[in-house]
Parts: sequence; structure tokens; C-alpha cells
Amino acid sequence: MRKTHIAIALLSTMVLGSCKKNFPPTFPSEINKIKHVVVIYLENHSFDNLYGQFAGANGLSNARAANTIQLDATGTPYGVLPAIPGSTAFPTNLPNTYFNIDQYVPNDAATPDVLHRYYQEQLQIDGGKMDKYALYNNTAGLSQGYYKTSLLPMLSLTQQYTLCDNFYHSAFGGSFLNHIWLIAAASPVFPNAPASIVAKLDSTGKLITDGAVTPDGFAVNTSFTVNAPHPSTANPAALVPNQTLPTIGDRLSEKKVTWAWYSGGWDSALAGHAPGTFQYHHQPFAYFANYADGTPAKKEHLKDETEFIAAAKAGTLPSVSFVKPVGANNEHPGYANLAAGEYHTVDLINEVLNGPNGKDVVIIVTYDENGGFWDHVAPPVVDKWGPGTRVPAIIVSPFAKRGYVDHTQYETVSILSFIEKRWDLKPLASRDRDANPLQNVFDPNYDDKGHSGHGY
Repeated sequence: MRKTHIAIALLSTMVLGSCKKNFPPTFPSEINKIKHVVVIYLENHSFDNLYGQFAGANGLSNARAANTIQLDATGTPYGVLPAIPGSTAFPTNLPNTYFNIDQYVPNDAATPDVLHRYYQEQLQIDGGKMDKYALYNNTAGLSQGYYKTSLLPMLSLTQQYTLCDNFYHSAFGGSFLNHIWLIAAASPVFPNAPASIVAKLDSTGKLITDGAVTPDGFAVNTSFTVNAPHPSTANPAALVPNQTLPTIGDRLSEKKVTWAWYSGGWDSALAGHAPGTFQYHHQPFAYFANYADGTPAKKEHLKDETEFIAAAKAGTLPSVSFVKPVGANNEHPGYANLAAGEYHTVDLINEVLNGPNGKDVVIIVTYDENGGFWDHVAPPVVDKWGPGTRVPAIIVSPFAKRGYVDHTQYETVSILSFIEKRWDLKPLASRDRDANPLQNVFDPNYDDKGHSGHGY
């Protein structure tokens, strides 16, 4: 049987007291005790899809017919969920509600992918009614599937720390756009993009023809950078030009705070033989002029995941680390399975917690977006970009509350807000400036020995 989380044993000496329901919105008494931040960025699951059965969370038991039953194009409830094309594993008469995936496909096997694009997610959310995920989806009823929380390899570790159940991915749509938002809190521009990749809308804003670029010149769906690496088959005219928006990397470098983006398969991809599941559009810094081909900053800050593991073991992690597992380990439906990605994530966490930097680290595990999977909670309305559907976020740290579910509203750029607060950085844009910087995940009773004053 595979070892999952050595780190849990480190908590055995903690006294778990009664759970407090209300906490002051505060950081540890001295935020500068946090020396390292690690962000592990996974793929394509909504909160209900993974943690809908987590005790104490706003999960599936809170869903009601009004935000569960899926409607067809006429606004009529489906009699049964629309059949999942190309798959014989799922029945064709699933009731029009959420259903358990594991009974048909175990979590160590891949399912078909589920549609997740900029315009379609807005249609799926349907003004907060959450009732058109199955309609605007190439895998139809699969959007309503969930995994048994009790079978998740991450579960025991999540139970020991803080799970955020009111956390949303910041931009509508897929991986490309949300990776850019993770580092820039803004959407990339593509002026004068080829007409063939520009979406067409009618006078009311209704989508006529989908595309990678909006009519007003923002790249929103999967696109590749003009820099290396990108697929050799990519159309040169459709490569996104270098971006000049500020990034969190720029802000950190300005303050001489060390940082790196670590990606599984990066070195091989640069050498021209990327692993089969390497995702070129999951490398956001490569889209920016400051990290373009030939720049010293690209070599200094964009690294292979193997270097992260070595640094974690040696205790030489930079102050801020972003970790992007290779496709096979990122949990993305279609080309990866859930269990393999979670085991890999647990291994990464343990390398950090069991290493010299484990005593002063905050590890944030979250998902780039929901991947087209339904969730019963309507996202808040902030601006034209999002936020999108609710996703899980797990905070693993000696500074985090123990065994706690945090109901505070956060979004992807809350991570940026937290990093900015810790190192006194200027915000990148209004969204990260205004986002809650993960304040309620931290234990105000944390002491210098790395223990909570009492358990939660």
C-alpha cells in the first residue's frame, strides 16, 4: 500500500480541542514569520466535484433543486441527464441531478474531458442559477458528476489543515486565462489577432462563433506564446505576442524577494522533446516580455519541477514557489486521472513539510478552474472577467488553523493579495488589490514552536 502523507504524523502531538466557529480576521501576530509560500496549481475540478461531501463544508447536502436541476435550450428541465457522448461507462438514463462518478469510473482512471471555455462558462452559470452546465457541454451530463470525498488521496491531509469552501477561480473559462490571472490579475491582450481566431458576437453580446480572442482583443481561450516552448505545429500568426502587464514575479524581483515557477517537464519541453502530457499553455510567465527567450530572468525564474523537489529537500526553496505538475499529475480529466495527481501533490507537500523549510511555510493547493463541472454555489459578480465557478483550496501550514473549514469569500487572486501583503508589494490591478488575502485561514494563536495555541 502506497505511503501517502508522512507529514500527518507530525501533528500527532497536537491537542485537538473543540472547534471555534468565529475567528478574528487576522494573520499570525508577526506575518514576517512566514518565510516561504508554495502554490501548487492543479486542474479542472469544482468544489462540489471533489469536496461536496466534506464534513462542515457547504457541499452537496446544501444543494437545492433550483441550483441543481439542469435545463435544456428551451429552459425546460431534462427528463434525464443528456447522455455522455463516446462513453459506454455511464448509463444513458441518469436522473437530472448530481451523481457519483466512482460507481462507474474509479478515481484512478480517466474520464472524458468536460467543456471549459470563456463564453460557455458564463452560459453554464446562467446568471447564478447554475442550471446549464449540461447544456453547454460537449460531455453533456458528465458535468453533474462528483467523486466521493472519502476516497480522495488528499482527504486525510485536508482534514488536518484548512479547507476553503468559498473560493472561486478568478476568470471565466479555461486553464490558459486562469494561469495568466494567477500571476497578473488581468487578461492578456492580442491586438490584430487573425480574424480566424476571433470570436463573433451579435449586437446583444450573444455568442455566434467561438474563438480564442474576444472581439475587443483579449486572448481568453487556449493560445500559445510566441516564446519557447510552444507546439511545433502551432500557427505562427496565432501565437500570443509578448505581454507587458506587470506580474507578481516582477513585483517580487523589484523587492529582491526570491521566487520561481517550477513546471513538470519544463527542461524537456525547452529541449524540444516535451512529455506527452506537457501543457504549453500552463506556463504563464513564458507569455511575458520580461521572461521572453534569451532573457536572464527566464533562466533564473522558470525551472523544472525536479529543481523544486531538490530545493525542498535541501531547505533552499525561494521565498515564493509556484509548482505546476506535468499533465499526467495535474488531475485534468481526459488525459489524467484524479488519484495519480493527488498522490503526486501529497508527495510534493511532504517534501516541503519534512524539509528544513517546513517550519515556516504556507502551502496553497488549488485548482485553476472548475473544468466544466457543476457546482451549486453561484459565484459572486465582480466584473466582466469573473469570478467563475467555485473550486477547492487547501491551506497546509504550521500557521494554518487545524481541522477547519473557512467560509470566507476568496478567489484565485487572493493568493496574489496574500503574497503582496506578506512582502509589502504594490498590487497588480484592482482585483488583487480588493481580494481578501486569505486572512481567515491563519491561526491567531500560532506560537514560535510551530504549534497552535489550541486545535480547531
